Amino acid sequence: MSGDGAGRDPAGFAFAVTGRDAASRARTGRLTTPHGTIDTPAFIFCGTKATVKGLTMGQVRAAGADIVLANTYHLMIQPGAEVVAALGGLHRMTGWDGPMLTDSGGFQIFSMGHGSVADEIKGRRNQARAETLVRIDEEGARFRSYKDGRELFLTPEGAMQIQRALGADLVVQLDECTPFHAERDYTARSMEMSARWGDRSLAEFARTDDGRQAVYGVVQGGTWPDLRRVSTEYTADRPFFGTAVGGTLGGDKEEMRAVVAMCADHWHPARPVHLLGIGGIADILAGVALGIDSFDCVSPTRVARHGWALKKGVPGERINLRNARFRTDDRPIDETCDCATCRTVSTGYLHHLFKAGELTGASLVSQHNIATMTRLMREIRAAIPGGGLDALRHDWLGE
Repeated sequence: MSGDGAGRDPAGFAFAVTGRDAASRARTGRLTTPHGTIDTPAFIFCGTKATVKGLTMGQVRAAGADIVLANTYHLMIQPGAEVVAALGGLHRMTGWDGPMLTDSGGFQIFSMGHGSVADEIKGRRNQARAETLVRIDEEGARFRSYKDGRELFLTPEGAMQIQRALGADLVVQLDECTPFHAERDYTARSMEMSARWGDRSLAEFARTDDGRQAVYGVVQGGTWPDLRRVSTEYTADRPFFGTAVGGTLGGDKEEMRAVVAMCADHWHPARPVHLLGIGGIADILAGVALGIDSFDCVSPTRVARHGWALKKGVPGERINLRNARFRTDDRPIDETCDCATCRTVSTGYLHHLFKAGELTGASLVSQHNIATMTRLMREIRAAIPGGGLDALRHDWLGE
């Protein structure tokens, strides 16, 4: 595959670039899978343990989602890939009939294993957590289950086998996510090992390939431009269907965007490019301008469970429904939103639900936040061909 034409690998999957922004790397596209076609740029909603917390898949679909993600790490621990397979795979088990992605489990193994690294990888800081990683070497990663403490071992081949059993359309190679504080030499060695793991992942994927899945390679290399170039060129040189930008993205938002820009000159131009674990509205708009085709993050529904509603054009991208100023507000969250929540209930009612500790509040705001993210992506796709991204950024962020 090369240039702007549609690329096909394997049969049943395709990605075609359908439009471009003359002032940036932003592009629109169409990603085809056996479970349907999605327009890009797109947002992938996280159903971490085979569920988007507090919602049915019907509600997720009604809110506008057309692709969801499940987490290999959590599902291998509970209920186990063999149980998911016995229940017909993720699609049949969950009742989701659209495209689906599973990650490799690497991010969770290494971020949870290093305690606070999950936040460092995404340019945030947080308190340390208990470490679960036992050992990592060329063969794979040995870690303890957070459920019962038993020791588990995941190899590149094992990650492919588990994702095969889970049955998602799009799967990801196993890689090591190095923390922000890692030295350059360690990051370089880790990147090289992740590339070897990528080759092993591809070999195992090919051994059992039945045409129902496509695999993404992962770009590592920390914050060093030369390492990011080498890793990105590695993914472009191998027969991955898509490219996923992963690993540490720096210590702040500006460095995160700089890291993505390091990769943009080197990824395969005809393959879909996914930015792992990023979901802020400002970050999505910046990523789209750099050429990213899809994003995933737990944040839209996670913040909803804490009473935060995403809203176009407000400072900080969201409002706190627990705030006393909403106590008697009889308006919807967003009068320009047509989601089920905004059509049926008031902001004051939602304030009451959160103050009363009622689970219904989290469900209603989760639906609204999903709808807001899908609206954002629709408006991004509409803006790109006519050069309207700057105006759209102002509308959403006030910048």
